[in-house]
Amino acid sequence: MLNPGKLFKIKAAWERFAINHPKFISFIGALQHNYLKEGTVIEINVMTEEGKNISSNLRLTKEDIELFKNFSEMI
Repeated sequence: MLNPGKLFKIKAAWERFAINHPKFISFIGALQHNYLKEGTVIEINVMTEEGKNISSNLRLTKEDIELFKNFSEMI
């Protein structure tokens, strides 16, 4: 069961994140409306301050797309 208080905190944190990183939010919006389709591969690369790089990827399923859609409607 969803905790409304926790959901409100997550929403507030997301709004702060969006203010701090507007270009990233625009990027996510463009992906959501044009590119996130079943079979799309998403790859994430992270570089630490020390220069270490770690990456991972995933191929989107129909269920993943539905999850993203539901999450975006909540926010």
